[in-house]
Amino acid sequence: MIVLVGFMGAGKTTVGRLLSGQLGLPFIDADAVIEERAGHPVSKIFADHGEQAFRAAEHETIAGLLNGPPAVLALGGGAVEDARTRRLLLAADVVYLHVRYDGAVARVGGDDGRPMLRRPDLPTVYADRLAAYEAVATHTVSTDGREPADVCRDIVGRLGSAVPPRTG
Repeated sequence: MIVLVGFMGAGKTTVGRLLSGQLGLPFIDADAVIEERAGHPVSKIFADHGEQAFRAAEHETIAGLLNGPPAVLALGGGAVEDARTRRLLLAADVVYLHVRYDGAVARVGGDDGRPMLRRPDLPTVYADRLAAYEAVATHTVSTDGREPADVCRDIVGRLGSAVPPRTG
């Protein structure tokens, strides 16, 4: 299991799709799985039930996905805030896609589907999460000013022999 973590706008979904194609593994976006199971977008789950309910569903979903077949799994930016999730990630190859705060906001600033953008303390949330990302990371790759294909190549090079052989 190769897990991508990082703040929103780091490129987890874009790089994850490229990486899955490169490695011949399925790509799974944990937020998309949560939305599919709930029948609602993340923004509606936040609005109707609050962040705490979303985080509980997120942990359950990630725990199940980590027990599944090998894949490239992109986690939501706040998934690492749950200590139980961080413990689960110790058994996976975790790639932390690092992006500077200003770069992240520039990439996602106009996305109304991201409830976290409404938080006035967003810079503090970003700063507080950095240590959690670093704590679970097997590899850290900067995405600032880089093309997703270059980031993908960097990850493949760092994973080396940990990459499963491509089938098919």
